[in-house]
Amino acid sequence: MLVLAACGTRLPDSAFVRAQQQVGGTSAGPGGGPLPSGGVVAPSGVRPSTGASGPAGGPSSGPNPGGGGPSSQSTGGGGAHNTASDVGVTPTTITIGEIASISNPFDPRAFVGPSYGLEAFVRWTNAHGGIHGRQLVLKTCNDSGDGKANVSCVHSLIDHQHVFALVSDAVLTYSGASYVNSKAVPDVGGQPIDNAYNKYPHFWDIYGEYYPRDGTQVGFHGKLYAGTEVYRYFNSRFPKVKKIAGVVEYNQSDSQRFGDSIVQGLQRTGYKVVKKVVNFALPDYDSVAIDFRNQGVQYVYDTIDRQGNIRLCQALDDNNVKLIAKVLTTQSWEQSVETDYKSSPHCRNELWATGNTRNYADTKYPQVRDFRQQMAADGHGGSQDMSDWALEGWAGGLWFADAANSCGANLTRRCLEAYINQKKAYVGHGLLTPRVFREYATPHEPQNNCINVVRWSDAAHTWVTQVPDMDKNCYVVTEFPYSG
Repeated sequence: MLVLAACGTRLPDSAFVRAQQQVGGTSAGPGGGPLPSGGVVAPSGVRPSTGASGPAGGPSSGPNPGGGGPSSQSTGGGGAHNTASDVGVTPTTITIGEIASISNPFDPRAFVGPSYGLEAFVRWTNAHGGIHGRQLVLKTCNDSGDGKANVSCVHSLIDHQHVFALVSDAVLTYSGASYVNSKAVPDVGGQPIDNAYNKYPHFWDIYGEYYPRDGTQVGFHGKLYAGTEVYRYFNSRFPKVKKIAGVVEYNQSDSQRFGDSIVQGLQRTGYKVVKKVVNFALPDYDSVAIDFRNQGVQYVYDTIDRQGNIRLCQALDDNNVKLIAKVLTTQSWEQSVETDYKSSPHCRNELWATGNTRNYADTKYPQVRDFRQQMAADGHGGSQDMSDWALEGWAGGLWFADAANSCGANLTRRCLEAYINQKKAYVGHGLLTPRVFREYATPHEPQNNCINVVRWSDAAHTWVTQVPDMDKNCYVVTEFPYSG
């Protein structure tokens, strides 16, 4: 429940296209802190005075601020003929919403990353002239990880605050999903923690899907599918290491569902698997570590939360368990590991993470530089806030912005969804491995799944990318079903 199964892009080779515009802009934007439930990032109109990109420093990779095309340096003049074309859209503004399970029962930092990333993107975009001359207004709601509160958030944002779309949601229990779908409100770039993104046609998660999403079933007849690319990467990276892996799950249905999918993937790749289910309320990580040591475990995967991982690493160090890799998912790809794991330095230097997005530490990519600059301006540039989930929150905003900008002066939900639903892959200006929503009636095999891989380095004080190019670190796999 608290982590995502590492998913590939589910694309055949023919879908790997690079037709993304690289558009101009300026740099920097107004600062701001985290938003409470119902908070708003209002249009700023603040113009930057200095920066590393834009007119003063060269072209930027930011979203198209004025609809001017790849080399445009427009600051919003393209919106002169905008209309009030749909709910939440005026000639000068677009109102969007976000729901995040921030004050949840598990970890108050677990779901805040996408919110920080989206808030940064909104401020950055408004400082660049908005989307086709319109400023973004972001209204947020914290559902506290509670299903009833989620329904309340949904009704508040749709019925009372009249949002045009939801963007970069990070929802633990999406109980209001059917209402969102019934109102044909696009939900763009969300984290697929809950199965709503595998079911409803107006939901578009940050990873892309090939499920039917007809509103009646999850995935293919109640089954989701996963690939083996992560396990194949480590097998090829360390060909002489014994293929013995440990998997740690909580005694909770969603954690075990994802954990069991990891077990299947490992076994299909030829690994011996030692699975351990721990009590969420009273976990005994020392016994897990001792068993892993005794059975010669070389790799550890898990579906537990950040605090659980910290305690597990402490137990691994305390019991002298030497690993090749302690493999984390995108959710745990955080700068805070430097201090979070200070009591388990050996385990910390065995931390790896995999995902489908650029490394937030790779500032050679313009979108990463822009993201980090605005996060710092917002007061979220420190180790407690910087993460790849935050970068994916930014990427969700970017996807929305590109889709909205394609509609020009007459922005509608139908036009927005037509852009996202196009059969051409989306790469988020180089931030993402190719994403596409191409629905099939049955599983479409094989898949060409590409992943990014990083490893924590104490010497570098950050995550270091381990592959030359995530877009070429690909594996042709036949995906396998697991319970949805």
